[in-house]
Amino acid sequence: MTDTAPPGIPPSGQVTSADGRVEIAPGTEPPSGPYANADLLPVPVERRTWTTYNFSALWVGMAHNTASWTLASGLIAVGMDWKQAVFTIALANLIVLAPMLLTGHAGPKYGIPFPVFARASFGVRGANLPALVRALVACGWFGIQTWIGGEAIYLLAGKLIGDRWAKAADFGGYAWTMWLSFALFWVLQVAIIHRGMETVRRFENWAAPFVLVGAFVMLYWMSDKAGGLGPLFDQPSKLGWGADFWKLFAPSLMGMIGFWSTLSLNIPDFTRYGRSQRAQTRGQALGLPTTMTLFAFLSVLVTSGSQAVYGQPIWDPVQLAAKTDNVVGLLYALVTVLVATLSVNIAANLVSPAFDFSNIAPRTVSFRTGALITAVLAVLIRPWKLYSDPQGYIFTWLGLVGGLLGTVAGILVADYWIVRRTRLDLADLYRPGGRYWYTGGWNWRAVAAFAAGGVLAVGGADFHPLIDGRPIPPLEPLADYGWAVGLGTSLLLYLALTLTAGRDRRPA
Repeated sequence: MTDTAPPGIPPSGQVTSADGRVEIAPGTEPPSGPYANADLLPVPVERRTWTTYNFSALWVGMAHNTASWTLASGLIAVGMDWKQAVFTIALANLIVLAPMLLTGHAGPKYGIPFPVFARASFGVRGANLPALVRALVACGWFGIQTWIGGEAIYLLAGKLIGDRWAKAADFGGYAWTMWLSFALFWVLQVAIIHRGMETVRRFENWAAPFVLVGAFVMLYWMSDKAGGLGPLFDQPSKLGWGADFWKLFAPSLMGMIGFWSTLSLNIPDFTRYGRSQRAQTRGQALGLPTTMTLFAFLSVLVTSGSQAVYGQPIWDPVQLAAKTDNVVGLLYALVTVLVATLSVNIAANLVSPAFDFSNIAPRTVSFRTGALITAVLAVLIRPWKLYSDPQGYIFTWLGLVGGLLGTVAGILVADYWIVRRTRLDLADLYRPGGRYWYTGGWNWRAVAAFAAGGVLAVGGADFHPLIDGRPIPPLEPLADYGWAVGLGTSLLLYLALTLTAGRDRRPA
């Protein structure tokens, strides 16, 4: 079976509207069989209704969260000043916006989610490889965010109950009450999942502005403690602008890119509801870089203030909020953390892996079942190890995530934009033996490009605190540039293998 249909054979059973959006032709049976279910089928054009505002609001909701806060404040904790930290994060989000828009294009045009989109390049069965990688990364994020939420419950209860709770007996390095708080927050999220996506959507509508107000309250409180805004801006960099800064800049930039590299793959899960390409392009361009930069600015100022007030930067907002003796202020701060964590965990770390796990076994795994699988695996990944310090969080976790997912992004962009010129056959994306079946459902070229890009991107990385040492020490010089190495290697290698394979590679 060739990878694309012979010239002259049009895509089967689909129609293109005047604005370029494609759907299954009216009166045509929708795709069925072992590789289709209701959650994975294309969204009809009449249900693609999201506007620029909807996409901007989505990013506001996802960016205003505790992990975004620690992303920026962690840079202060490792030695940057506020200007260096904001510059690094702003640049990273402008860079990651490019693959976000490129992969997001398939959503409004075809109405398909990420795992179905990946079938065009990896094969109908092979798409399970990037979907599983993306899903496991989301499990890690879900676990980290759940740990943050549990920490907020633990500290809040400790302030209200006292030492009986706050200084309970240790178990596994943490008070047993911390483990209980983690479990309670996990159960709360599972309960929201069980109630369905409508509950989630209603929650997202008011969560984002609530969290943004909370961030400004934190800024006001810290500036008041520091004696004004001046000390927040005056904290010097421990690195300067010389060699020490630039040595840290590259891995920090890759880590910041890695933060949203997950969404740069599965953004079609959301853009499939887009009213037009203009809506998703403008909405994301307005929502992602601006929102992340503003929130980063607030977090680095507050963290700089904590350095001025307490003598050392406190990068974790939950730990910082616990410093106040005002019960009302503490309650508001920690409720803000809980709302923020619920908001991003449901939107960014649950929707996508639910689709990804459903793609592995469409007949037996529904969206809700996939979400529950995510919640269980999130605990098994041991998120408390990943979140234990800013070094491990930024350089190990985010660096590894960025390297692997950048590799997948390179293949998707190369196949969709260069090989196929954005033309896909919807029916064949669900059909055994169609133009995306390749060999037994797998495209070995995509797998080879993923393997090569992944090895070069993360083979020389430091996996501490997960494990000691580097898997391939000679690749250490590439580790600081993991996302760029992975994306560039996989893109070029996939093109080389595809365009020189000796078969007709004209777009589907």
